[in-house]
Amino acid sequence: MALRIINTRYYPKYHIAAPGGWINDPNGFCYYKGEYHLFYQYHPHTAQWGPMHWGHVVSDDLIHWNHLPVALAPTEDYDRNGCFSGSAIEKDGKLYLVYTGHRDTPEIPEGFRQTQNIAISEDGVHFAKYPENPVAVAPEDEQIHVGDFRDPKVLKNEENDKYYMVVGSRTPDRLTGQIVLFESEDLIKWEFVNIMARAEGNEGFMWECPNFANIEGHDILIISPQGIKRELNKYMNVFQSGYFMGKVDYDKGVYIHGKFELLDYGFDFYAPQITEAPDGRTLMIGWADMWYNIMPEQEDGWAGMMSVPREIHVKNGKVFTTPIKELENLRTAEKSYENLTFYKPMKFDGVSGDCGELILDIDLTETAEFEIYLRASKDKTQKTVLSYNKALELFKFNRDEAGAGGDGERECPVVAADKMKLQIFLDRSLVEIFINDGEKVMTSRIYPRADSTDIIFVPKDGAFKIDSLKFYELGVGIPQPVVD
Repeated sequence: MALRIINTRYYPKYHIAAPGGWINDPNGFCYYKGEYHLFYQYHPHTAQWGPMHWGHVVSDDLIHWNHLPVALAPTEDYDRNGCFSGSAIEKDGKLYLVYTGHRDTPEIPEGFRQTQNIAISEDGVHFAKYPENPVAVAPEDEQIHVGDFRDPKVLKNEENDKYYMVVGSRTPDRLTGQIVLFESEDLIKWEFVNIMARAEGNEGFMWECPNFANIEGHDILIISPQGIKRELNKYMNVFQSGYFMGKVDYDKGVYIHGKFELLDYGFDFYAPQITEAPDGRTLMIGWADMWYNIMPEQEDGWAGMMSVPREIHVKNGKVFTTPIKELENLRTAEKSYENLTFYKPMKFDGVSGDCGELILDIDLTETAEFEIYLRASKDKTQKTVLSYNKALELFKFNRDEAGAGGDGERECPVVAADKMKLQIFLDRSLVEIFINDGEKVMTSRIYPRADSTDIIFVPKDGAFKIDSLKFYELGVGIPQPVVD
């Protein structure tokens, strides 16, 4: 039984969240028998991290989600301390969950073991663990830490009709993150191929939650590295999420790639997982939180949510991520303005609230710097501040005065141009900002008071010129908890 939510003040209206308890990484994102399935790391009994289960939601349109029973729970010796992250794949009409079993083992130097395991379902709801689990263990004669060996992503290579599994790992000295590649012909018997990629320089001591796919002709490896050191105002979160672009040789198990790039520049985005939609789009969803952050919603009986699903595209050798087009179907009321020019802070009728979508086409020809206040109180003492400085080519997100959660600032580089497009999603305690059609993205939790609903546009140097401003109210996408 899930922990009961006692207050919905921060609970999302259309982002995926659990009906109570703690959630983190998305797992098993897939399309199966006409529906999208998303699983997630779940502790149903408290609003703190604990022995991991797999929670489960399902949708036929990617925007309206329903809760299903817990799919996996720690019941066996190999997963007795948690069913950690993994992925899902369909084979012969059945849905296979491939996940990490975590077992505390104090008698060995590492203190724990992690192995890869399978659970199988014929209906996508009820899962039976494979009786001969685990199906993959860390080869002890390779440079692989036998404990930190987790988060399998399974895919099928149609060219040779084989299945491949990428697993997050680190070297035995625990200093260098890496990805391990396995192959199989039947999803059951797995053979080690090679250490596919390894960190170099400031790329982290552990690579978690790998996802791998060919996207628009590019082999892209998505990882969540731990241990990347801060470089000025880059890599400011405790852990990061990003990608490499390159080319894989499946026979040799080697991935040749370029440099590591961030997927999100905000405070709260981790462990993204991808899947392919029936129409060929590559979709991605991430945990919209971060380890060790303040989470005021824990007082209310829940913690954690997911980002909106995003589409991945490649433009000019870079990954762009945009909100899925299906989100347009959540729009209800619309308020629209065009050709605005003003020199003092402005609010616009119908552009406010704790939930909604804001789309701006900004003319920067006469604007050197601007700010936008989100979730501002009437006296402006509480606000989340977005800003752009054209000369510095920096877009900033500041939550020093955003409310009950953590403070601080994040920034991302945005090359100066005459135009800028912003698409912003608000959902009670979450802000997602897509800059220039997904060239850069910033995802961050905020915890303002319920009466902090104003959106204010503030010129800082020159005119604030907006070619187009649209604000949409958005409908409900996730069942809302009932509070007595």
